[in-house]
Formats: sequence, C-alpha cells, structure tokens
Amino acid sequence: MIMTHPGLAEWALFTVYFAVMTIGTWFLWQPHGKQKTQTNNRVIGSFVQQPWLLFISRVLFAVLFLLIIYAGLFGTPIAERNIATVLTWNLWWAGLIFSIFFLGSAWCAVCPWDALAGWLVRRRLFKRSKVNNSLNLSVPKWLRSVWPALLFFIGLTWLELGLGVTLDPYNTALISLLMVLLATVSLSIFKRKAFCQYLCPVGRTVGFYAQLSATALRPVDPDLCADCQTLECYHGSDDIEPCPTGLVMGTLAQNTYCTSCGNCTQSCPESNVSWSLRSPSIEAISSARPHWDEAWFMLILLALTAFHGLTMLSFWEDGMNALASYINDSGQLLLSFSSGLIGIIVLIAVIYSALIKIIALLSGKPFKELFTTFAFINLPLAFAYHMAHNLNHLIREGRGLAEIFSNPLGTDALPLSMMEKHERQMTMWFSQDLLAALQAILMIFGFWVAVQVIRHRSVSLNITSRSEFLPMLFYALIITGFNLWMLTQDMIMRM
Repeated sequence: MIMTHPGLAEWALFTVYFAVMTIGTWFLWQPHGKQKTQTNNRVIGSFVQQPWLLFISRVLFAVLFLLIIYAGLFGTPIAERNIATVLTWNLWWAGLIFSIFFLGSAWCAVCPWDALAGWLVRRRLFKRSKVNNSLNLSVPKWLRSVWPALLFFIGLTWLELGLGVTLDPYNTALISLLMVLLATVSLSIFKRKAFCQYLCPVGRTVGFYAQLSATALRPVDPDLCADCQTLECYHGSDDIEPCPTGLVMGTLAQNTYCTSCGNCTQSCPESNVSWSLRSPSIEAISSARPHWDEAWFMLILLALTAFHGLTMLSFWEDGMNALASYINDSGQLLLSFSSGLIGIIVLIAVIYSALIKIIALLSGKPFKELFTTFAFINLPLAFAYHMAHNLNHLIREGRGLAEIFSNPLGTDALPLSMMEKHERQMTMWFSQDLLAALQAILMIFGFWVAVQVIRHRSVSLNITSRSEFLPMLFYALIITGFNLWMLTQDMIMRM
C-alpha cells in the first residue's frame, strides 16, 4: 500500500485562480513599471565578519556530513530508519530551498563539500594558507559556463528518481562522497573554486534561486568601492582567501555566483561589505544580466522541478508501466523513466521557445536576445512551486527526527508500519488549512514576480506593444496552472 499526502484544498485553489486572474488583468492595464532599487541594512552584517562563527558552523556541518557518510555506508538499509537518507532528502534538500529566500546563498558558506575539500587541499582549518597546494591552472574555456552543472543536475535527478537513491542510504553516502571528491580534485587543479562556480548542481541552483532572495552581500557605500584601487574583495588579503568565484564587490549586481563565504567582508579594509535587505526578486526582475547558458539552466531548472512533482503523483507509475509495455522496457524501467525525464525537458523548452519565436516575429527582435532576457520568468515559477511542494514534505515527513538522532544508524530498527506512516502523515507541525494557505501564497508570489519580470524585461527590450509580450503572460499562466494542478493531486510519501 502506498501512502499519499492529500492535495491542495479547493478553497486554496480557487483563491490562487482569483489572484492570478486579478494580477493578469492588472498587468494588461499597467504593462510597464519603474525600475526598483535595493536598500541596505547592516543589522545582520556582523555575522560574516566573525570568522570564528563561520568556522564553527562549517565544522558542525562537516561533522554532521561525516555522520551521514558513516550511517549510509554502515547503517541499516531501511531508508526511513537511517539518518543518511532522512536528513539528506527529507530535511536538508527540502529545507534548503526555503533558506534561500531568507539567507540567499548562505548554505554555500557552510557547505561541507567545500569545507572538507579546502581543509584537505589547503591544509589549514581557517585563514589563508601560505602554501596553496594547487596547480593553479586556469579553468579551460569549455568549462567556464554552467553547462557542466546543468548536465550534472540532470544526471543527479536521473539517479535520485530513476534509481531511487532517496531510498538507498548506501548510494546516498556514495553520491555525497563523490561531491567531496569532485570539489577536492577541482581545488587541487584549478585556480579559486571551479567546482563551486561551474560544476556544483546544488550551488548553481542555490545561486539562481538566490536572485529571488530578500538578502544579499553588497557594499554599504558604493562610492567607496568605486574609488578602491586594491580590490581586497577580489584578491584577498594576507590572512583571507580571495573571492572563490572571482567577484568584485563594487560591480556585483546579482547573487548567482556569490557563495556568501564572507571573504570580502573580512578582507575589506573599510569594512564596507555587509548583508543587505532588499526587495525580493529585484535581480530576476531587472538587474541580473542574461546569458545563454544561464537562460537554459533556468529553463531546465523549471522543467526538473516540475518533473520531481510529476514522479510523486500516483498516476506516474501507471504511466511508466504503460510506456514500458509499449517499448518492451523491463527491469527498473530506466528507459521509460529516461524518456519521461527527457520528454518533460523537451516539452517545456519547446513551449517556451515557440512563444519566444512568436514575440520575435511580432517585435523584430533577435530570438536569442529574447530567449535569454525573458528566461528569468522561469525562476519565480520554479521557485514558488519548489517551495510549495517541499513544504508538504517538511511538515509531514520531518517528524520523528528525535528518534533518528537517537539511533542514527538504525541499529535493530524495523521498517515503519503502515500505521506509523499514517500517524506521521497526519501528525503535522501545523494544520492542513495553514499548509494550504501557505502553498497558495507561494504560488501567488511566483506568478506576481513572473509578471514583474515580463513588465521590466519588456522595457529593457523596448517592447511596448501588448501583443508582443502577451505570449509571455500566456506562458506564466500555463506553467502556473500546471503547477497548481500538481499541487491538487495526492502526493506519494518519499519514505
């Protein structure tokens, strides 16, 4: 018997429909808006200026990560009883998406993959190592894009959902070790941190979603940065490592490649770098620069997010079995699953490209320019659904953590009974109505930001005719409608 979570309540669904129609109508009357600006606030700026606090955080996450590795390799194979699978898939990955909105790319600052790689290569726990212990080679041109991270992301999705890694503590540990290995090898060969910038699928996902964050590291006084000649934020200092992704704070306009490591705040002689509170989604709406590889990452990020949702709906298995029977697939149905994965990516890419082509024909603008500029619409649509979907996992499957921590290896533990699974499903952190309300708010937020992206990006493209940007409004409507439909369906429990 398969346990499922109930879908979004009808009252919440109609609330979202009403809000979406209202926003869409307003957009038709007010198609263009003024440029937004960021606001600075130093209240939380002291966190990254305290190296001991960052160091302790990195050590704690590294210890927890090593516990996950040990439990995955030597603990019980029962997924719901092993801390490796429960903590990785039920808590970390689900909760990480929410942390981005409030903390931007702060996860990258305490990432155990990077921390362990740095300690192994630099052979220093903190501060700058006098001996770099790296070949310091320049990253080859073919690698200097997010294409490798995108391919890695698709591959991990295939492993996670196709091979069922989320239900396998041992393979969860192996994938985690692979991440540390890749980060270590990359740091040993290339300058700075090529793994973080070009290869890490989690870091790039965090970076793109961080464009929608309410916080960011930014200059306190932009004029000081404009007059700076030494650029400690880029080069580092005697005690502090340089920026791992080669950013200059004075020209930083988006969170995409900032790892929030705190090097710039600690090395700046004027203490001119601080956390900034700003209007959420300001980067996606207007300030982030469009690039071809990044546009494809955002588009496929939306497709993979939708794919995660589809594979957890009850009809998915029936559809895969039917496809497998038709194409004579057997075993784990990997050919059928791969076809479904490729199919959803191609479908969304074709829909988006076709609508962009219509705008190109109507406006006379180059297809590639339109494709990259409007690609930011995919971020809020993916982010909103991702959070709404993960919220269901968090409040239902996050129970029983005390029991997991008391027996992290699951020694002598038995699989959860159907009664225990039902009890976990029904014993929520808060009510079903509050869950539905929060999911509705998230979906409305995603559509609202998507509309703002269309408004402001149209201005940047000098597109003023309603007929020329209506295809993008239609795109936002069909994606939001599809994501809402998925939220109304019963969702299979992860474990």
